[in-house]
Amino acid sequence: MMELNQITAGYGTKDVVKNVSLCFESGKVTVLVGPNGCGKSTLLRVAARLLEPRRGNVVIDGTDTASWINREFAKKVALLPQVRPVPEIGVGSLVLHGRFPYLGYPRRYSAEDRTIAEEAMRQAGVLELSELSVSQLSGGQRQKVYLAMAMAQDTPILLLDEPTTYLDINHQLELAHLAKKLAQTGKEVIMVLHDLNLALGCADTIVVMNQGQLMGTGSPQQVYESKVLDSVFGVTSHCVTLDNGQVQYLFTREF
Repeated sequence: MMELNQITAGYGTKDVVKNVSLCFESGKVTVLVGPNGCGKSTLLRVAARLLEPRRGNVVIDGTDTASWINREFAKKVALLPQVRPVPEIGVGSLVLHGRFPYLGYPRRYSAEDRTIAEEAMRQAGVLELSELSVSQLSGGQRQKVYLAMAMAQDTPILLLDEPTTYLDINHQLELAHLAKKLAQTGKEVIMVLHDLNLALGCADTIVVMNQGQLMGTGSPQQVYESKVLDSVFGVTSHCVTLDNGQVQYLFTREF
């Protein structure tokens, strides 16, 4: 279980995240939402140890991770970052990079490594692309390949920063379904999403941020009923139940 304790972090002299504490549960999908620039991605960077907090700490299974070596941390936490390079490398080879934390010296992939990478590609829907170069792919295809690499890392905690970027609505829903399937295996899946409908539809827990601060957290229904989304985004939220029993959240705004 990952805990963020009283995290304050930022860039230069500016604090972007201010005294945020959160606890993420195994087997749950947690989605961070909030206006642009509110600190969601910065908080995820702190959780991934890409940004050192000014104050606070990142705890996993009751242990402060500050003193962990990178390989030890990488066996616990995988990150799909918001911005990724487009290397001249084969898809299969890139996905295998997710196995680096488990390799000894010399770095030789085992049959198990290749099996795990292949299964990650299958789940991400890119197995048929394994022989192509990443540079040949569309933005949406590359997004799914990088997701497969993070999945191949086979960690109990998976951080996804805007994973639906470049994906059409069909593949956005596919990814949301995959996130829930991964959580059902016991993983902690923590995502940053801009699409409130998608976030509320796939999350077990919603975390609402604004101006670097934690504004509210709870189940989608609890967050909807609190009207914190209305306040933070300046919208009016509505909840409807479809014929199949599925709950759908809608947002409107007067101009």
